[in-house]
Amino acid sequence: MLILNSSNLMKRLLSLLVVVSLAGSAFSADKKSIVMIAGKPSHGPGQHEHNAGIQLLKKCLEQGAADQVEIKYHLNGEWPSQEELSKADTVVIYSDGGGGHPALQGDRLAQLDKEMKRGCGFLTLHYAVEPTIEKGNKEFIDWMGGAFEINWSVNPHWDANFKELPKHPISNGVKPFATNDEWYFYMRFRKGMEGVTPILSDVAPESTMSRADGHHSGNPAVRESVKNKEKQHVAWASENAGGGRGFGFTGGHFHKGWANNEQRKLVLNAILWTAKVDVPAEGVASTVTDADMTANLDPKPGQGLPEKVKKLLGK
Repeated sequence: MLILNSSNLMKRLLSLLVVVSLAGSAFSADKKSIVMIAGKPSHGPGQHEHNAGIQLLKKCLEQGAADQVEIKYHLNGEWPSQEELSKADTVVIYSDGGGGHPALQGDRLAQLDKEMKRGCGFLTLHYAVEPTIEKGNKEFIDWMGGAFEINWSVNPHWDANFKELPKHPISNGVKPFATNDEWYFYMRFRKGMEGVTPILSDVAPESTMSRADGHHSGNPAVRESVKNKEKQHVAWASENAGGGRGFGFTGGHFHKGWANNEQRKLVLNAILWTAKVDVPAEGVASTVTDADMTANLDPKPGQGLPEKVKKLLGK
């Protein structure tokens, strides 16, 4: 008969705690680190909801892949520390682009370049696919295969119908879908599309060329492409020279787009894929409620005005 005195019992308990702690640490080490960055408020209500969008995608990713990832997120353009970036398996940015792009401030491109060279993933959503030609264009093309380039790419609102999707982990479980969005197209891709796989493509209607030529609205090259009914790529994946993976997604202008199950699943799949996590055969499962869709929206000029008007009208 084994008799344990208090000393032996304490030693056994401590040993058990050490085993559990080590097991937990090992399990945590197996998880991939995802760093998500939301830009500052922009545009009108329900548009460019970077803060709400990032938090919604985080919540949905944790629904379908909580045992595979650890997520850290930053709001209102806050930038992660170098230590946090050094541990990231992928970086997700949903923000305004151009000169105000959060990745173009200070020495942040150099910070990111260091991580991309070790194989970190890089994923941008909507306006965040656009750096400037002078700063970021080369890097973004290196990190995700393509980027919006002024006087080349365009940003019209149109109804895109994605009838076919390629066989790719990002497409796992995603059914054909159609949405109205500010689908940018005619990206500046790598020469010969080297390492780049189009994920969402459609023929843009002639109405997308109704605006006069401008930095974002049109030029002879894109007009000829649309006239010839060439397929335009609005989301794409890349395999990069440093071993990393990239993904660009030009939709996401309207917050309501994240309620579209197929759009949401595609982006959640892409986040996993860029972090080098095996994407489930049926894609990342998630659900959103009406409450989820209205959570964390930025306070913006004019927001709530329709409700006040309704009250005044007694409706």
